[in-house]
Amino acid sequence: MASDPKIHTFEEVAVHNKTKDCWLIISGKVYDVTPFMDDHPGGDEVLLSATGKDATNDFEDVGHSDSAREMMEKYYIGEIDSSTVPLKRTYIPPQQAPYNPDKTPEFVIKILQFLVPLLILGLAFAVRHYTKKE
Repeated sequence: MASDPKIHTFEEVAVHNKTKDCWLIISGKVYDVTPFMDDHPGGDEVLLSATGKDATNDFEDVGHSDSAREMMEKYYIGEIDSSTVPLKRTYIPPQQAPYNPDKTPEFVIKILQFLVPLLILGLAFAVRHYTKKE
């Protein structure tokens, strides 16, 4: 690691969010993981999903090995200016289907799924009974 690390702003790091240019923030340090994109065991999608935010929790949740942590040193490019990191990302709730209080179509279908086979069975018995020779 460098003796006098460069200080990066969050905005500066956040723009590096592509496969050919990928920087991550982990534990207050900035890593340029671009050369590692093809070699990452989880694939480059995992790394790309951790861009534009503090990826410390994502990194720690996976439970990386000691050798993975040692490997990070060669991708280290500086520190993050913690005053530029947003405290929380704005939560945007996922779109939900509108609530349908009238479940009539689903109810009718379920009733028909039960009654139609019974009607066919009843019809079969009736045909058998009336066409049977004695």
